[in-house]
Amino acid sequence: MRHIKLTDGFSVSEIGLGCSSMSHGYGPADRDDEESVRVLHHAVELGINFFDTADVYGPFTNELLLGKALAAHRDEVKIATKCGLVPRPGGKFGRDCRPEHLRAACEGSLRRLGVEAIDLYQLHRVDPEVPIEESWGALADLVAEGKVRALGISHATLDEIERVHAIFPIAAVQYELSVWVTKNLGDILPWTQRNGVGFLAFCPIGRGYLSGVLGPGEIAEGDSRRGDPRFGTEAMQRNLTIVDGLNRIAERHGATAAQVAIAWIMTKGDNVVPIPGTRRLRWLRENAAAAELRMTQADLRDIAALPPPIGEMSWDQVRSVPEPAVSGTD
Repeated sequence: MRHIKLTDGFSVSEIGLGCSSMSHGYGPADRDDEESVRVLHHAVELGINFFDTADVYGPFTNELLLGKALAAHRDEVKIATKCGLVPRPGGKFGRDCRPEHLRAACEGSLRRLGVEAIDLYQLHRVDPEVPIEESWGALADLVAEGKVRALGISHATLDEIERVHAIFPIAAVQYELSVWVTKNLGDILPWTQRNGVGFLAFCPIGRGYLSGVLGPGEIAEGDSRRGDPRFGTEAMQRNLTIVDGLNRIAERHGATAAQVAIAWIMTKGDNVVPIPGTRRLRWLRENAAAAELRMTQADLRDIAALPPPIGEMSWDQVRSVPEPAVSGTD
């Protein structure tokens, strides 16, 4: 698997692994730490060297899982984690980006991951109660102290990323991007390409839906997707048109709809890294094999002609929906 340069001095495998579903968000009754460890180990064997987590996944248990499972591979891999969200009653999360909280959060992540420095430390969400310059300045201090190697940010507006980038360089931004979520192609992605910043694309398989293995009415209680309007029974039924289109393209290549969805993202720029998530070996192998799929111009035209999804959230809705409904990876 080839490597992608996100920014100077920071390169990762062309496909990463989102780890949140191992501890958080989707189908909590199906979690299996032993299987997750096998997935993490096999990902390294497949050439994946970039792993994305956050302190609130679990909460906190996902970092512990990665820290133990990847301890023997620390020289081979890069782990990205996030800060700025805090657990609240009822399984929701609030935001706390005060400098003192971010510093304490970093110390906690370092302990759980068992590392001396975090490879990529990302501001998970912007806190409207704290000037973003104060939050970002605190993170920049952590880099200066050697506790963090590079900084990233997730779900910030274009204005916000420009403001923080002027204070300390962003190595990578992270946003949802897939065949059915394209809003960030218009402004955020071009900005990253102009400024030499990486773009991490989470939920590239549409939180599992674009794989075609998840049917209408199959979202279980406790699954965070129940809060996403795209996963209402009627919306899922109508959105099958999109999945059918991906399947037609997949048939041309002897591939799967999920692989087409990932490969499509990889056509969006040399700085774009999809980070599909899974906790099953079967899907890990399938996702990683998408690196071998080469999309044709006809494929891209057919995807561009697909209808917009039913239930797609606006930018303001995405930013305002409380966690965990908009967290996690496929």
